[in-house]
Amino acid sequence: MATAAGGLGALLAFTGQDSPLRGPFVLFFLLAAPAAAIAAALTGLDPLGRAVASLAGAVAVDMLVAQVLLATHQWSVRGGLVAVSAFSALVLLLVAVRRWRGRSPGRQGW
Repeated sequence: MATAAGGLGALLAFTGQDSPLRGPFVLFFLLAAPAAAIAAALTGLDPLGRAVASLAGAVAVDMLVAQVLLATHQWSVRGGLVAVSAFSALVLLLVAVRRWRGRSPGRQGW
């Protein structure tokens, strides 16, 4: 359900649809996508610590993306969504590659 809500928010923003649900779903996507990616990378923590660290990391990623876009005078909603999506996809890809190679941080004590 959460994936559908985040995906719907990103879809509404990318297509430019005017909907009262666009704002809340986009904000949910901006928090959930990087939080899920960071949580996947933090396998050595307990569940509560993992949730807190991933949410804090998601807020930090969102603020960093916004600051870079504002500093370069390239601010747009779509640009921010693309940057956050790219970051999340890259982190998830790196986690998948590390697990595929058998170098999970939980087994090495990272």
